[in-house]
Amino acid sequence: MPRAKGGFKTRRRHNRILKLAKGYRGSHSRLFRSAKEAVERGLCYAFRDRKARKRAFRRLWIVRINAATRLHGLTYSRFVHALAKANIGLDRRVLAELAISDPAAFGAVVQAARSAL
Repeated sequence: MPRAKGGFKTRRRHNRILKLAKGYRGSHSRLFRSAKEAVERGLCYAFRDRKARKRAFRRLWIVRINAATRLHGLTYSRFVHALAKANIGLDRRVLAELAISDPAAFGAVVQAARSAL
């Protein structure tokens, strides 16, 4: 029985992996075997970090909101509770952006929330 080399399919599979490994250093972008390992590892990190990025941004927004509310004499947890009581439906991303770009508008939101307490 003759040996089957795979030719076209093998080359296409190798090129797909090497294309994903573009930009990796040294043999990780040139040699199929080490590129395949590097790509697998990279895809695992990408999957994990898509979820971690959401957590990291939420933490950043909370830190920014907390800093801004403390300037108005309120803590973050009391502020979020007051927002819920006042029926203000702004999410953390919008509140953090307001706190940075428009402190006067953020102050108005704080006052509206404080009146609900």
